[in-house]
Amino acid sequence: MSGFFEMGGYEAYVWSSYAMAAIVLVGLVVVSLRSLRAREAQLKALEEDQKGDAS
Repeated sequence: MSGFFEMGGYEAYVWSSYAMAAIVLVGLVVVSLRSLRAREAQLKALEEDQKGDAS
């Protein structure tokens, strides 16, 4: 099992690559969720504005 984690002597490159990929993926999720919340708030404000105009 330790041979798997050592990656034939290239473990520093392999695991740092995995870490960088994980950081990028987590960053994409965070940015996407923030964008979603902003768009939902914008939609809610537009819907409320439209209801106010219709009355």
